[in-house]
Amino acid sequence: MTAAPKTKSWRTIAVRVAVSLAILALLLAVLPRERVWTAMRQVPPALWLLVLAGYMAGHVIGVIKYRMMVNLAGAGLGYPQAAQCYFGGLFGTLFLPSIVGGDLVRASLGLRMARHRTGFLLGSLLDRLLDIAALALVAGAGMLMLPGELEPRSRKIFMTFLVLAFLAGAAAFAAAMLLPVRLVPYKFRRRLVRLRQAARSMRRGPLTVLFSLLGGVTVQSSFVLLTAVLAAACGLQVPLRVWFFAWPLAKISALTPLTQGGLGVREAALAALMAPFGAPVALTVAVGLVWQTVIISGALVSGLLALAAGRLTARGGLISDDSQFEPPANSRQTSRPASVALPREQRS
Repeated sequence: MTAAPKTKSWRTIAVRVAVSLAILALLLAVLPRERVWTAMRQVPPALWLLVLAGYMAGHVIGVIKYRMMVNLAGAGLGYPQAAQCYFGGLFGTLFLPSIVGGDLVRASLGLRMARHRTGFLLGSLLDRLLDIAALALVAGAGMLMLPGELEPRSRKIFMTFLVLAFLAGAAAFAAAMLLPVRLVPYKFRRRLVRLRQAARSMRRGPLTVLFSLLGGVTVQSSFVLLTAVLAAACGLQVPLRVWFFAWPLAKISALTPLTQGGLGVREAALAALMAPFGAPVALTVAVGLVWQTVIISGALVSGLLALAAGRLTARGGLISDDSQFEPPANSRQTSRPASVALPREQRS
């Protein structure tokens, strides 16, 4: 990497950090700061440590799910290798924008260890798609449990939003699967091809995909429960179903690469989503900030776990020997990450 791209990269990070700090400063400027700090200080250190332990336990499930999906596509990673990639990506979210930055760290580690590089990239895409699907399922379940908390007009708005979101998602998926590649702008063709190859990999192992999706739902649901525990300690009492609705949507909003790791966007979105249910904005922001300390601490712990997994991998040279994970045809032909086979209509 030349000096110019490095400078641009650090400049981008600095801008996103500045945006995060600006959003947080704005929130604290319009909110009663003393109430926010008081609520945050009410969380006992022992409880915070237990929440951090639960957070890391959830990510252990995430490692298992991640390995299942990359190996379904033929990456051939062992558990230490998968842990190194997964926790390295989690650590990377501290310094790179949203989970996309973490995915780049995973890719840089995994491409050096994967038996089939193209399969690794496809599997990583599969895992990320399932993560987003799990968040959507948790939010949808929370939304379906909400009508009793809303007045008739708001209930109608939420149900209309749910139907429109489902139709929009179905239409986008159908377009991605059926639209001829030659009609897609060139710079998006490779992404579309990889998306279709990921869909084919899902069809090769439906049970693996189902178990991975259930694992993702379990992880995200556990994070909702942990946040609700912190909220109770901060003095914020709202029904659990409200958390199941608002928390996943706030996390999805934090995926936008506008701030550093979603900091600021997540707290603002959570406060906006919780306000209609009677949650004081100051307390909601306090809960969001405490949860952010868990995320940051978890990322630092993940960095240590990634180093430990890397040493274990280097010492044992462990490679997955799971015979059920056969690589797709295109990944057997080449190990270069850029050599993705294009559909016939694009080659013509």
